[in-house]
Amino acid sequence: MRQLKRFNCAEDCPVFDGLFNFCQIYTGGSVGGAVRLNHKQTDTVVNWAGGLHHAKKNEASGFCYVNDIVLAILELLKVHQRVLYIDIDIHHGDGVEEAFYTTDRVMTVSFHKFGEYFPGTGHLQDIGQHKGKHYSVNVPLKDGIDDESYNMLFKPVMAKVMEMYAPDAVVFQSGADSLTGDRLGCFNLSIRGHAECLKYMMTFNVPLLVLGGGGYTIRNVARCWTYETGCLLGHELDDKMPVNDYSEYYGPTHTLQISPSNMENQNTPEYLEGVRNRILENLSKIAPKPSVPFHDVPPDAITQEAQEVKEDPDAKGGGAEAEASRRAHHSELEPGEGDRDDRPSRQDHDTRDMNTVTTYEPGSHKFEDAIKDEEDASDVDAIAELGDAAAAGDPGEDADAKVKTTNCDELVLDRDYADGGLGRDDSDELDRAPSVLPGIILNDHDGQ
Repeated sequence: MRQLKRFNCAEDCPVFDGLFNFCQIYTGGSVGGAVRLNHKQTDTVVNWAGGLHHAKKNEASGFCYVNDIVLAILELLKVHQRVLYIDIDIHHGDGVEEAFYTTDRVMTVSFHKFGEYFPGTGHLQDIGQHKGKHYSVNVPLKDGIDDESYNMLFKPVMAKVMEMYAPDAVVFQSGADSLTGDRLGCFNLSIRGHAECLKYMMTFNVPLLVLGGGGYTIRNVARCWTYETGCLLGHELDDKMPVNDYSEYYGPTHTLQISPSNMENQNTPEYLEGVRNRILENLSKIAPKPSVPFHDVPPDAITQEAQEVKEDPDAKGGGAEAEASRRAHHSELEPGEGDRDDRPSRQDHDTRDMNTVTTYEPGSHKFEDAIKDEEDASDVDAIAELGDAAAAGDPGEDADAKVKTTNCDELVLDRDYADGGLGRDDSDELDRAPSVLPGIILNDHDGQ
């Protein structure tokens, strides 16, 4: 229970079965929509399940567990230089504002009820800090605001924002609890007045991510988002609802639109004018987006075709198909003319010497020299074999009796020394060498 209270999952954000799956679905929809906008696969994405703007980095809040809006904006910032967030939910979008309060890459604009009302933030003077100063715009409203008063603020403020900030993408939170008759709301907007804000933002032709949000009179939430989906598609839906299995929920009128109530509008023209002038003054202080001269966009460093792997990437050499292709073309296995090494190897010399037989007349000087050379070679082979045996050592011998090793470069018998002849007297002296040395290596590199 202590852990639940630590993350505020006890009162207004209770834990229920399938909570994690629920968060995955609505958050994945918002992030996936941002990815589609980044790749220019579409110009408008809708996720009515998203828009949970109260959640913080380390706690749930206001029926919001994961702030999908923040994650979607972070995804958009990978491609877009500036992102604009608009919130027309009756509650202040505190979670999103807090996440981007000190940056100028995201501007947050929230139209909300301010006063003794959840979450209690969103004062007119909350304009951001550090680099984000003047990039947080709060429009505090009072009870009973109607369509005319709402649009009297919304359109001039958003026109100035688009002029000064010039965002590359827009995230629009379309909370339906600002409609008239909402169980937790206190505004008096009609569905057409609510949708007029979305229609106005569509006129700027900027990539648009539309999300849901609050709304606690379910039948009116369904009406609102159905009508606004038609607006996004460019279709004006009929007011008369067709007969269906859920018609009883929309009685007794069975119409798409709802009529505002007669509640008092506490937002006087003087109050609205003062709020608007103050906001426009703050927006005039931000630096306009820097202009960039026209230039050709450079091509991608790696084309999509080059990234496609046809062969098995885990198989060495490209897989079985590549190996079969190389075997089918034997020319690829043979070295080219520039790759061949025409110099004779040591093995070629040995083979040529074995295949060459020279005979001498018995009793001649050459015959005697040949016999002498053969004896010398036999002595050298015997010494080398004894040296190898000494290097291997006997496992049963004591450690002090083992043969010491040395660098072979210090014990090299060059060709001149070997050709000089090793007589039987010399061999006796060399027979003692293996007791302290690993062996003798003959150097056949022409005395180098």
